[in-house]
Amino acid sequence: MIGSLMTQRILAVIDNDPGMLKALNRLLKAHGFVVYAFDSAEAFLVSGIAGQASCLVLDIHLDGMSGLELRRELTRTGVAIPVIFVTAYDSLASKEQAQEVGCIAYLLKPFEASALLKAIEKSTP
Repeated sequence: MIGSLMTQRILAVIDNDPGMLKALNRLLKAHGFVVYAFDSAEAFLVSGIAGQASCLVLDIHLDGMSGLELRRELTRTGVAIPVIFVTAYDSLASKEQAQEVGCIAYLLKPFEASALLKAIEKSTP
């Protein structure tokens, strides 16, 4: 059991919608990931988990610091973590900005669980 814990991938999920956060947390844990869930970018930053997570599932539109702003801050501070952006408010501008700041996937809510899992698998070797 200890060996399997050592190889489990750590994911961070940030979404200010409590229902979405709970659903993502359950889905990802059911697929064997260690999940740290946050309702704001600020809570994620103070948690110290950024350096441990192998992937970040990040809502673009958050209260306070946006997902795009968080991604820029992580890049500025040298935290190289793959990001999957999720959003319920799609626009060409949002998609372009997400691509500019670096993302491995851009998913529109509601999205299929398989799409998220496929994006996570692309995030690390």
